[in-house]
Amino acid sequence: MKIRRARSKDIPQITRLAESLGLDYPGLGEDQIWVAEEGREIAGIAALKSHADCDELVSLGVDPRFRGEDLGRRLVQILLDQAPGDVYLATIIPEFFEKCGFEKAARAPAGMKKDPAWCEGCPKELCAIMVRKSR
Repeated sequence: MKIRRARSKDIPQITRLAESLGLDYPGLGEDQIWVAEEGREIAGIAALKSHADCDELVSLGVDPRFRGEDLGRRLVQILLDQAPGDVYLATIIPEFFEKCGFEKAARAPAGMKKDPAWCEGCPKELCAIMVRKSR
């Protein structure tokens, strides 16, 4: 399985995968995206959204047919290796991200403000803001 930066021709396939996993958002194709690729098929994605005050890991997902191959962790690691500084995220699976070096943050940067519709159906009591400090 190859992990690489996405190319513009990958965007339709990335968008389909993101939609199928409930990870799509307006402007997805404009952010920095890494893909896990098997042959010509996009098996996983991770995106880095730049805000004025922080970078945010968004839309980490793996096609269910390719789960169990450590792709999520590998995508996160490559994104972090190439991120210019601290990386924040909002998640309901903090245990996974702790294994990737994230820790709970005291607050979310202002740039991470979420559209309430995006958070609809997400149990707010499970949501954690996390940060991985640059090294």
